Amino acid sequence: MTVPSSAPLSGVVVVSVATNLPGPLAAARLVELGASVTKVEPPSGDPLRAIAPGWYDELVAGQSVLALDLKDAVDRDRLEDLLRGADLLLSSMRPSALARLGLPASTRRHGVALVEIVGGDGDRAELPGHDLTYQATHGTVLAPAMPVVPVADVLGAERAVTAALTALRLRDAGDAAAHTRVSLEAAAFAAAGAVRHGLTGPGDPLGGGLPGYGLYPVQDGHVAVAAIEPHFAERLATYLGETRQELTARFATGSCASWEAFAADHDIPLAAVRAPGSTSQSRGDRP
Repeated sequence: MTVPSSAPLSGVVVVSVATNLPGPLAAARLVELGASVTKVEPPSGDPLRAIAPGWYDELVAGQSVLALDLKDAVDRDRLEDLLRGADLLLSSMRPSALARLGLPASTRRHGVALVEIVGGDGDRAELPGHDLTYQATHGTVLAPAMPVVPVADVLGAERAVTAALTALRLRDAGDAAAHTRVSLEAAAFAAAGAVRHGLTGPGDPLGGGLPGYGLYPVQDGHVAVAAIEPHFAERLATYLGETRQELTARFATGSCASWEAFAADHDIPLAAVRAPGSTSQSRGDRP
């Protein structure tokens, strides 16, 4: 990946000891913004590589990847050398593990900003958990179905990027070793706001309560309709129907492709529901 010299983080050096998600997501975003990232993995590698090698390759594109055993004195010294020339350390370890490795002290010693991605706030930072448990806690899992998007991880990654930018700004302002923690549980709580406030839960306006915002079966699958604004709702009612019964009957007469073409011609927000993985894009094709 070639990063233009005008990129906002051009010249910023990041060391990441974060594996799985969301740390690699955040590191990839920092690369997109122009940062130079060295990803330090254990000798066994990042578990993400074994589970989703394609995604792993996507997320480490443009980074230097180095395998180090941080419990080994020689390898720990190699990490120390990296930190001497770094601006930011990104971690997703438990705070106690980070402290055992002496990394908070290293960042202070070298004037390196530190962003920790942790499970929860305060004492909860040490509790084990993952995206699924954080989503379950805050009401964005409809059992027995599993979530198809790791919402807490994705939002946590974006919060980690924001925290990194903030830490770098504080560092420039004289706080030589700014230290921030990003809580995945807090990210899950924020993501659940729409459910908590009665917007997207079952039967809520955007959870099946509005006929113009929902999923409808068609001849070869389903379509998603999102006619919320009055002008879209009016257009939908005029051309296809107003009640759920009317819309269900009408949509059953066509295919995904035919309804997408119809929606494009009549300026109605509608898309075919595609299977997970069927719409994967390369990094260069992403919006």
